[in-house]
Amino acid sequence: MTGAPSSPTSSKPVLAAIASAIIPGVGQFIAGDRRKGSVLLAVDAILMILLFVFFGDEIAFAKLWLQPSSLALMMIGNIALLGYRIWAADDAYRTARAKLPAGTRPSGTTMVLAGFGLALLLLVPHAVFGYYDVIQYDLITTVFGSSSSTTTSPPVTSPPVTTETGETVPTTATSSTTVPTSSGFLGDERMNILLIGGDFGVGRTGIRTDTMITVSIDPTTGETAMFSVPRNWTQVPLPEGMGIWDCGYTCYPELINELWVAGENYPEAFPGPGTPSENAVKGVISEFLGIPIHYYAMVNLVGFVDIVDALGGVTIDIPSRVVDEEYPNEDGVTTERIVIEPGLQTLDGHLALAYARTRNQDSDYFRMNRQRCVIEAMVEQADPIDLLRNFQTLANVIKDTMITDIPIDALPELLELKPLIDLENIVSVRFIPPDYHLKFRDDGEPGRVPNIELVHEHVDLVISDPQRAITELGLERLEDACS
Repeated sequence: MTGAPSSPTSSKPVLAAIASAIIPGVGQFIAGDRRKGSVLLAVDAILMILLFVFFGDEIAFAKLWLQPSSLALMMIGNIALLGYRIWAADDAYRTARAKLPAGTRPSGTTMVLAGFGLALLLLVPHAVFGYYDVIQYDLITTVFGSSSSTTTSPPVTSPPVTTETGETVPTTATSSTTVPTSSGFLGDERMNILLIGGDFGVGRTGIRTDTMITVSIDPTTGETAMFSVPRNWTQVPLPEGMGIWDCGYTCYPELINELWVAGENYPEAFPGPGTPSENAVKGVISEFLGIPIHYYAMVNLVGFVDIVDALGGVTIDIPSRVVDEEYPNEDGVTTERIVIEPGLQTLDGHLALAYARTRNQDSDYFRMNRQRCVIEAMVEQADPIDLLRNFQTLANVIKDTMITDIPIDALPELLELKPLIDLENIVSVRFIPPDYHLKFRDDGEPGRVPNIELVHEHVDLVISDPQRAITELGLERLEDACS
């Protein structure tokens, strides 16, 4: 038996349901229940005010997406809001239908179309929100540590170790190493984060940290400096309690970009709160610069390709033509001819990596400058729409290619630094020869020994008086260097 033909009166329940699915309470007014409609609209107003308070501030909104507890609460709130809208739509429909003349009801076609429309209105936005919530929860709980509470490593005593030259070197007991909590970093102390480009993948043995850039941020003024350390310094100092080598003073004798592998090969030489490799790289860069390294983040340079692609590419002002006749591809096997013309260029992930990685026509030191410019451009140009559209891909790439010791509960504090940083006025220093070259190795092996005292002097100057450092050291702001 088919339903009666639809009329404006018989369609009122459907219209009421759709209206309350969009704005709970409006459908009740259509159905003739003004009292209930007024109550629901008042509830809507309260909910809108709460949403405005929580989501109106960009930083506060972003913080909610960086804490597992708030993500879980948002998911509960999402489900509760869906239930509230379903109930309001159903109540409006039933109220309006109860007031129809006997024997009058919407047609079957109207009901099908209405059901489909209601499903879209009710389920889709909540499903999309839940989708991003779940991905974000998985991302931050997978990549970042669980806590930044103070940790102390116990004293470690290691047996004598035989070095590669055949010499037996006794190791010493180490004192406890303490990692401060994140809450102290937003006082007067600068935040220092080591960014590492790890060249690991097909055709590579171990991880070589070819890119090492420390970003130092003053949490009160937002003044930011970038300190780049080349990969080919040798005999760099080690923190007290680390090391098994004897090279005139406590130091790591080989190329500095081999420290991560050294941590894997000689774990007893790098005690501390993290893995031996983390302790090695953070400890050496800290001694090299003379400042504490609070956290590090390392990205596989091959995975960097997918990150740039997920961001929609990166636009860079190329100052001069870049040519590499035999650029090694990410597969670790094949090579290709890379040509990047000067001028404003939008590069995909493959070309952006090639631009940051090649040194065929110049040197490591020119490459370091290009790497800084690529990082600056990516930070400045990140498009929220591209981030949302490629969020799943980006999250998977980060999980697969990023290693960090940044704890989850430090993320909100780090986020607070973002609006303070002026990307156009970042002071950038490259500690490269010949200015920071002390001597060549005494044993005749390849590599240069850095002038650590001069490095410390210049780091202190940049941190204490950036404007004076720019003048006296002939430095460029990152914006000028990359224009």
